[in-house]
Amino acid sequence: MKSAFLPDRGVVKVAGEDARNFLNGLITTDVDRLKPGLGRFGALLTPQGKIIADFLITEAPAGHGGGFLIDCPKALADTLATKLKFYKLRAKVTVENLDLGVLAAWDGQLAAQPDLAFADPRNDALGLRILIPEDLTQKLSDLIGAELVDATDYEAHRIALGVPRGGLDFMYSDAFPHETNMDRLAGVDFDKGCYVGQEVVSRMQHRGTARTRSVKVLLDDISPEVGVSVMAGDKPVGTMGSSAQGKGIALVRIDRVADALDAGQPLTAGGLTLTLAEPEIVRLPSKQPTA
Repeated sequence: MKSAFLPDRGVVKVAGEDARNFLNGLITTDVDRLKPGLGRFGALLTPQGKIIADFLITEAPAGHGGGFLIDCPKALADTLATKLKFYKLRAKVTVENLDLGVLAAWDGQLAAQPDLAFADPRNDALGLRILIPEDLTQKLSDLIGAELVDATDYEAHRIALGVPRGGLDFMYSDAFPHETNMDRLAGVDFDKGCYVGQEVVSRMQHRGTARTRSVKVLLDDISPEVGVSVMAGDKPVGTMGSSAQGKGIALVRIDRVADALDAGQPLTAGGLTLTLAEPEIVRLPSKQPTA
């Protein structure tokens, strides 16, 4: 088993007697389905349905004070906490940015069950998330029987699985959940009640209007820079995201890419050739079964 401390992740805690209902009325995932040891994928959206911050969320056990722990991009932790406080009004909740980080563990079985651990709900192969102070990284890795490796190893693993990362594979406040495959990664509960941005997201789901998607791509030895245009001939069809070890993620207009494939046009990014890992994905209907 491998483990890596993820320096780009932070933890925000939401607690108080109204915390569950408060969060359920704001975020894309169904908080009623949460319990200690179980994680969900979700996001806080703008009223226009674009992602302010995506995150993993779990319920803290009573021994850790209860409430909900949000594993989010560290650079957005303060922003997320501020946004949640903005919506607080008279709800009996507290919001705080904790001095905790995230240890990812994958490719194996735990030798011991740590506290504040849950399976990553986006993809079974992503393994576990464990919320800990950074200075306990080595001790916790030894406890669970994992080899501690660099965070770049986890990044390569994430990219190979085609799981997008905000700030690299899409820009916050500029992407809809469907564009980042949140609907396919169990990040949107379409049967729950209202939340901020829900009307837009539901309309995209039911009308199948998502034409931009994150897709896995295969590269030669050299990786294109993040943010360069993906081209079909001389026409831009998307933007390159993160890449490692011959694999990458790109945000593309699937209809334009499908047309390029039909026409036999190669795809390039920064002058480098790339191919779709799953070419059939651009021909699938955008409307997906509900999570």
